[in-house]
Amino acid sequence: MKIGAMELLVIFIVALLVIGPDKLPIYARKFGSAMKEFRKASSDMTQDIRESVIDPLEEAQRPLREAMEPFEELQKDVEKNVKGVQKDLNSIGKPKKKDPTPSDAGKAEEKPSEKTGVDQTPAAEAQVPTDGKTEAEQPAEAAETQSAQADDEMAGASAAPTEKLSGE
Repeated sequence: MKIGAMELLVIFIVALLVIGPDKLPIYARKFGSAMKEFRKASSDMTQDIRESVIDPLEEAQRPLREAMEPFEELQKDVEKNVKGVQKDLNSIGKPKKKDPTPSDAGKAEEKPSEKTGVDQTPAAEAQVPTDGKTEAEQPAEAAETQSAQADDEMAGASAAPTEKLSGE
């Protein structure tokens, strides 16, 4: 509660009327000394409370805060991983839009085996870059590629005997 200049003026005028002009200085000194004692007592009580309650609580909290730091870091890591997994799960089944870049154009030209029709072995397939696909999409794509290769081999194997028959 703050008292402004106008409030002090009103208090002074009321005190002047009630107490009188001859006793006002005596009561003003008593009021001043009482305020001084009140401020001293309140600052002493504040200091005592700080020393006996607040400081011991802060000292007790320090080890607990230090013990919680690894858990807070772990929580941040777990939240980061959960967000990554959610992002990956949300992107499953959605086609990725890919802008052609100069490095992608070079990768497309480096695969003459696809243009010539030569089958790639699974070891060679593992070396092919994933082109930004998520880890969840890679195994599905690898299975599709292997299935397509097996179909091509089956078709090639069944075509070979018919050629021999027709050539005879």
